[in-house]
Amino acid sequence: MSADAVSARGPAGEADTGERLRRWRLVLGGDSADGTGCELSGRDAAMDGALASLYGRGGKEHRTGKNRAAGLGASAPSVARWLGDIRTYFPSSVVQVMQRDAIDRLGLSTLLLEPEMLEAVEADVHLVGTLLSLNKAMPETTKETARAVVRKVVEDLERRLATRTRATLTGALDRSARINRPRHHDIDWNRTIAANLKHYLPDHKTIVPERLIGHGRAAQSVKKEVVLCIDQSGSMAASVVYASVFGAVLSSMRSIRTRLVVFDTSVVDLTDQLDDPVDVLFGTQLGGGTDINRALAYCQSQITRPAETVVVLVSDLYEGGIRHEMLRRVAAMKASEVQFVTLLALSDEGAPAYDREHAAALAELGAPAFACTPDLFPEVMAAAIEKRPLPIPAAG
Repeated sequence: MSADAVSARGPAGEADTGERLRRWRLVLGGDSADGTGCELSGRDAAMDGALASLYGRGGKEHRTGKNRAAGLGASAPSVARWLGDIRTYFPSSVVQVMQRDAIDRLGLSTLLLEPEMLEAVEADVHLVGTLLSLNKAMPETTKETARAVVRKVVEDLERRLATRTRATLTGALDRSARINRPRHHDIDWNRTIAANLKHYLPDHKTIVPERLIGHGRAAQSVKKEVVLCIDQSGSMAASVVYASVFGAVLSSMRSIRTRLVVFDTSVVDLTDQLDDPVDVLFGTQLGGGTDINRALAYCQSQITRPAETVVVLVSDLYEGGIRHEMLRRVAAMKASEVQFVTLLALSDEGAPAYDREHAAALAELGAPAFACTPDLFPEVMAAAIEKRPLPIPAAG
């Protein structure tokens, strides 16, 4: 007799079986063919109702397994009640997925233009992206509420990302600032001695240093220039949100001069708004075409210290401009010692769709393109600042 059969006997085994049937019933949705024979009540029935409203359970057509139709409806009051229900019955991470599915499956984007709806939703990066795409259609009565929602998400991201980013980049800046021809008062004696131990002269009991290692100057002058060049086409919504937050964090560091440029078929420099990433986000215009070449031409024109500059292009590389010119500009920047980083995405959304031909061409120029999570971004920037190999994630 199998262990499962043994465990199914007696009160404990019956309870385990009942719990498994309950869970399968919630997963399968109560079709006549689901085979569970399980009836739900109380909180379980309410959870099932919330799921059915979105994923189309319970209708006659659904019971036949064809033409599944959702039953959430399109009125603001019913959607607001449903949003309240799912926040009651499901954890925040699940709520965010269900909200995203409701927007995608049921076309509820227009309802987000109503203030009472915005107050009911669970705010996350994806919701911010949707709001930004609706920005032009948003009535004045909703804009203040929308900004409050966006600000909440941005402040949460800053709290999570800022401290580690500043610490990682400060260390990278200090290491990159060390010089090999220091003045006497700038010599890092501990590192100089360690680097020259092989030149120890036993007879003289001394080291003759072949190479001096120094600290960077202590002055709070700008050490590095960072240009964030962000594709604002519709597919890049989450990347735009994260890039805006990181842009604000970088601009708060006195030793880094940060420029933020967003583009579609036109180019907009939002550097003067970097002190408030919410202003940056509402200055973007998600959607439209893509002209990477034009954006890089502008960024290239702003570079005054190429050897101390890091250019970060965040784009899926679907170029609508002049391809060979885009590649020529990247090659020219690399030749002038600009550190060029290409990110296919800056988000937690997994492997993005991207133009593989352009990615391969950039890799041949020494600018490999890869997707980057927000948690990895500080390490990528630190490597670029120190001019060492980038921590490219292994392909999954």
